[in-house]
Amino acid sequence: MSLPPDGQFRPYPKGDCHAIRRLIPDRTRFQAPGQEPLLAASGWPASAASLTRSVDVDGTPQEVWSAIGPFCAIRDWHPAIGSCTEDGKTPPTRTLVTKDGTATFVELQIAASPKRHRYSYTFVSSPLPVRNYRSTLMVTAGSNRHSVVTWSGEYTPEPGKDEDAVEALSGIYDSGLQAIKTRFEK
Repeated sequence: MSLPPDGQFRPYPKGDCHAIRRLIPDRTRFQAPGQEPLLAASGWPASAASLTRSVDVDGTPQEVWSAIGPFCAIRDWHPAIGSCTEDGKTPPTRTLVTKDGTATFVELQIAASPKRHRYSYTFVSSPLPVRNYRSTLMVTAGSNRHSVVTWSGEYTPEPGKDEDAVEALSGIYDSGLQAIKTRFEK
C-alpha cells in the first residue's frame, strides 16, 4: 500500500468498500483453479452495516414500554408515521404509511418480549436503500426512574448507497427517539 502524496497515513472509513477495491487492483486473483472468481471484477457487494441510537427517558421501563411497545404504537409516537395497520397474524406484519403519504413500509415482527421490553422486526418492503434489514427497539432500566430506549439496526446498503442508508435510518431513529423523550419529559 502506498501513502498519499502528503505522506500521511489515513485509515479508510469503516464500511468503505471502495477503499478495499483500491487496495486490491486485481480482484479476480481470489479464485481456485477452474472456479469462478469469488469477487467479480465489476465490484464487491456492499458490506453489512449497523446503526444504534439511544435516548434517556423519564419513566420506568414499564411505563415507557406500555406506550411504545405495542407493534403498531409507532403511529402514536413517531412523528413521521401517519398510519399503522397490523394484519392480525402471528407473527404480526404492520404496514406503515408516512404522514405525507409518500412512503410505505411493510415490516414483519420476528421477535417480541414484552417482559424484557423489546421487539425485533425486518423489512418486507421499504423505500430505503437497504437489504437484509433487521431492527430491535428496546427499553432498559436507567437510574432514578429513568429508562434508556435503544433502537438498533443491521442491514446491507444497496450498492453505492451507504451514505443514503445511514442518513435515512439515522433520521428515522433520531426523530422517533426524540419524540419518545419529549413525550415523557416531566
